[in-house]
Amino acid sequence: MTCAIPLATAAEKSVELTRKAKTKVAAVYPALAKRMNITGTVKIEVLVAANGTVKTAKVLGGHPLLANAAVDAVRKWRFEAASEETSGVVEFKFASDQQ
Repeated sequence: MTCAIPLATAAEKSVELTRKAKTKVAAVYPALAKRMNITGTVKIEVLVAANGTVKTAKVLGGHPLLANAAVDAVRKWRFEAASEETSGVVEFKFASDQQ
């Protein structure tokens, strides 16, 4: 799998970096959010360590009931190793027809 992660540079330009994700874990739709029919997208800024693990995950936007599920999932992602840390934004979409 390949995951394209847009990077923010010092000039706040959105630059896209492609770093292969070896493992992607889907977010579990929280039961309460599903019962309340809460849908939407959660944006998370991730810092990926050189060894491919997610070092930090910070919620940039999205419903609070969905945010924790997205953070829990992205922390389990594993990327191919690189020579340095990289950062970017990952989006998780939650829809009412999702399991």
